[in-house]
Amino acid sequence: MVTGRHRRPPEQQATYREVFAVAEFRHLWLAQALSYVGDQLTQVALAVLVYHRTGSPLLTALTYALTYLPPIVGGPVLSGLADIFPRRAVMVVCDVVRGVLVAIMAWASVPFWGLCTLVFAVVLLGAPFTAARAALLPDVLDGDKYVTGSAINNITHQGTQMLGFLAGGAIVAVVGAYRALGIDAVTFGMSAVILLAGLRQRPGPKKAGEEPIALWRNTREGARLVFGDPLLRSLVSFAWLCGFYVLPEGLAAPYAATFDNSPITVGLLMSAMPTGMVVGAFVFSRFVRPSNRLRAMGWMSMLACAPLIGSAFHPPLPGVVALWAISGMGSAYQLAANAAFVAFVPPEGRGQAFGLAQSGILAGQGLGILAGGAAAQVLGPEPVVALAGVAGLSVATMLALGWTQIRGEIIASMYEPAVTEPSAAAC
Repeated sequence: MVTGRHRRPPEQQATYREVFAVAEFRHLWLAQALSYVGDQLTQVALAVLVYHRTGSPLLTALTYALTYLPPIVGGPVLSGLADIFPRRAVMVVCDVVRGVLVAIMAWASVPFWGLCTLVFAVVLLGAPFTAARAALLPDVLDGDKYVTGSAINNITHQGTQMLGFLAGGAIVAVVGAYRALGIDAVTFGMSAVILLAGLRQRPGPKKAGEEPIALWRNTREGARLVFGDPLLRSLVSFAWLCGFYVLPEGLAAPYAATFDNSPITVGLLMSAMPTGMVVGAFVFSRFVRPSNRLRAMGWMSMLACAPLIGSAFHPPLPGVVALWAISGMGSAYQLAANAAFVAFVPPEGRGQAFGLAQSGILAGQGLGILAGGAAAQVLGPEPVVALAGVAGLSVATMLALGWTQIRGEIIASMYEPAVTEPSAAAC
């Protein structure tokens, strides 16, 4: 008697053309691109507006810090809305409300405290929007198309970061801060229309009336879902590792002062890591087989941190840019972690799980940059970046060792052939 085997479809790498051929993804991507452009424009406009009003660097920095605080405080709770209501509806409502709030910000008569309140509310509403979009993407793209679509989103995000501040500054210089905020309000409205027109309506993950809305309880359930599962806990830990290797971006200005203190040098340093991320995401998604991405996750997470240690040797500016760019390339492992996370999170819990992961990422970035800035006051930026590399590499090594023990089972369940019961014909 011969044991029969049922083979899964062979690994196939999706192309960008195949992903963009999906109409719903095109609309999601376009709405996302508009959102990213609007975000960059608003950051520049608010910095100019607050500084011109107050003349205070501290208040200007405080306004910028408000873009980190809301997702940390309320993100895990509000992200649960994406698991209760239809996800397209959550995204559209968030876009419309944010557009109205930004339009109010564009009024010259809004006092500083009111401006801060509006900024807090706009950023806070981004949490359920982002959770709904992340939870919806696996329904729009299946298999490796999801990974390729995530890479496209990542490249779009990093690309707008590289170019957005420059373009935003030019727009604000031409039309002024208030009109720039008005333009951002329009982008929210356009995004809502695109989502309504391009996405089909899907019911909410939980049936209406199935249970009362209890966001705090849902948040606790989401935390138990993620941290109670060793696999999901490991994948979230890989995602949160970014708190170490994004720290150089927050120290770009003082780091540039060790060379020539030129704004061009600051921009060059800030763009180095996003550039590496774009290259890494493209290569990783386009030329590496899906199962090999999971195998490479551990050492690539180490690659994301290790180059930063080179800052301790005071390399010249081209060397620093190269080291930071290589670190950005290593961060492409996040694509594999994201794909595995989606594969093992129940669909009805995606919104809460993604929201929890995203809030942790923002918290790690914000706290890491804050701690790094405080340490740089005493030690200087170069040693602090090197120490961040050492700490990140240590954590990444521990995560990689644990991942090596469980990745075989994950790869087998996602990609390798599955054994079935012997068939009658084989006996």
